[in-house]
Amino acid sequence: MSTPPADAHADPTDRAHPGPDAPDDPLLRERTHLGESRAALRAMREDVENLDIRDVTANWVNAAVLQRQMDERIKALADLSHTPLFFGRLDYLHAPGADKAEGAEGERFYIGRRHVHDAEGDPMVIDWRAPVSQPFYRASKKEPMDVGLRRRFGYTGGDLTAYEDEHLSDPAETAATSKLLQQEIERPRVGPMRDIVATIQPEQDEIVRSGLGGSVCVQGGPGTGKTAVGLHRVAYLLYAHRDRLARTGTLVIGPNKSFLHYIEQVLPALGELEVKQATVDDLVAHVEVRGADTATAAVIKGDARMAEVLRRAVRAHVTPPDEPVVVVRGSRRWRVPVYELEEIVRELLDRDIRYGAAREALPQRIAHAVLVQMERSGEAPDDRVQDAVARNGAVKAAVKAIWPPVDPARLVLRLLNDADFLALHAEGVLGEDEQKEILWAKPARSVKAARWSPADTVLIDEATDLVQRTHSLGHVVLDEAQDLSPMQYRAVGRRCTTGSATVLGDLAQGTTPWATRSWAEALAHLGKEEAVVEELTAGFRVPTDVITYASRLLPHIAPGLTPVASVRENPGFFELRATAADTEVVDACRELLRQEGSVGLIAADARVPLLAEALAAAGLTYLGPGEETTPDTRLTLVPASLAKGLEYDYVVLDEPRAVVDGEPDERTGLRRLYVALTRAVSGLIVTHAAPLPPQLG
Repeated sequence: MSTPPADAHADPTDRAHPGPDAPDDPLLRERTHLGESRAALRAMREDVENLDIRDVTANWVNAAVLQRQMDERIKALADLSHTPLFFGRLDYLHAPGADKAEGAEGERFYIGRRHVHDAEGDPMVIDWRAPVSQPFYRASKKEPMDVGLRRRFGYTGGDLTAYEDEHLSDPAETAATSKLLQQEIERPRVGPMRDIVATIQPEQDEIVRSGLGGSVCVQGGPGTGKTAVGLHRVAYLLYAHRDRLARTGTLVIGPNKSFLHYIEQVLPALGELEVKQATVDDLVAHVEVRGADTATAAVIKGDARMAEVLRRAVRAHVTPPDEPVVVVRGSRRWRVPVYELEEIVRELLDRDIRYGAAREALPQRIAHAVLVQMERSGEAPDDRVQDAVARNGAVKAAVKAIWPPVDPARLVLRLLNDADFLALHAEGVLGEDEQKEILWAKPARSVKAARWSPADTVLIDEATDLVQRTHSLGHVVLDEAQDLSPMQYRAVGRRCTTGSATVLGDLAQGTTPWATRSWAEALAHLGKEEAVVEELTAGFRVPTDVITYASRLLPHIAPGLTPVASVRENPGFFELRATAADTEVVDACRELLRQEGSVGLIAADARVPLLAEALAAAGLTYLGPGEETTPDTRLTLVPASLAKGLEYDYVVLDEPRAVVDGEPDERTGLRRLYVALTRAVSGLIVTHAAPLPPQLG
């Protein structure tokens, strides 16, 4: 990245607020501001570190809470030496809120990852999420938003080395693609995923800044930045609604541990340390998973119809009363007849509240019926008497007989063990063949002995929610959502019933037998039918030649989707190579390792052991997916089944035909291939000994 000549970027605004000792060189002036801003950030951190809380805490509990908050604040104020503190500058034509006719002089704001102020409290860097920063992402020649100058900065490591100006109010200056923006997008990537605060595009910014009250679904092809948009939306919402989300919580859900490890540094780099991350399997981990289903059984267990089967099975535990309840208090006996008990039970069932909540309400309802009799006889009982009656032994015995406790895992165990029990509650919902498919061939003796599958744990989670309401969070981000089953969507939806969601995915990359067919269907299962569906079609990550080749598969895997159009000026490196031995695949890896950046070798899962041996024999050190690349170890061997969501500067894709054949059906195999073909940022080599799939032409 070269430093532009100072006179080429001379601008009156550079002298608007020069200060008494400001240097004449604009680049040097910006470097000075960077140094002063870093010093101010250090001072902010030291101020927190030096706080004495001994006189402001009443007890050790308050002290511990306050100390924890201070520790988090100290972490959030960390100055990451290789991460630019600010990446842009806005020079407004007028002061915010001023009458433009008065000619009030505008202000200058440096836009960065977090707010920094000087000793007097004046801002030196503005948080990218602040309203005043929004024009940095959305202002244009057509709609300048009162911005006279937008300046982008280029960095090498943590050093400011270049800048680039765009005069939005100058009609003589033609609109041009930002070179620094392109370089930042194409910058080689080693290590975990980076934030994109310096490169957010207008259509992405609209999604990022959409309100907390509404849910959003983002359909985006490879390289459109949907994952980054989702993460930055969380960061924005925490900025705009911090108090509310601090109480209700936020969660990012990813497809697997490797993916979560890859993205885990994005939010901390933005100063957000409290967002939890999990997979769907983590959410529903009520029992240990030790088994697996056939694809057919997994599809049936993941079908939304299973929710009705479980609801019936839970409610079937309620037994109509067959004898009255007699409560003895002192010398008096109070009798609640059967017909009155039946009315109470019927009312609770008609309300369709959680099984556990109804069970807790039942003794109070019976006690209330007793209190009514007491009042009619001239007594004046209060709430304490009602509570005492609800705890009476006769009432407890009646509740246990009428509304017994239900253990969700045992309930699901019985459904999968007992053909008659399943048939009773699946009648008219599942066919006989479907019932036979999900029944265990060898019944399990107990919950602990059962070989539970991932789909079984989702059923247990559904049953658990039928018994007791699942805690709802303020906001949930669900990434790679296209691979979830309807029952998994329901499990996620339970975690945000009173909150909102950001759903991210690509229908063309659905690689499970139960993959989502439409976002409308998925959002209905999630309980967010009102969510706005946005489509990102501009590709920033995948080079033009690579995405054009991969898009040949779209008519066969997702015919209704708009192909991604790469906005990269660099077409990238793309090559097909016919090979005769695995050593030639290793040679391709060695060739790409001569370039700067990370290299991924993606192969069908069955071929990974063979390629691992070939790499070891050639003396090439490699990592597994999810392990963090370093400047010394930049090669990762990736099974095709774990490639989703990951990205590498260069990719060698081994044997496309084997990737397709490794899946249970051709469409899923072609979708898996589409994922593998679109992981490269700068270049792709496809190696094959077998013929390529005909869909690639």
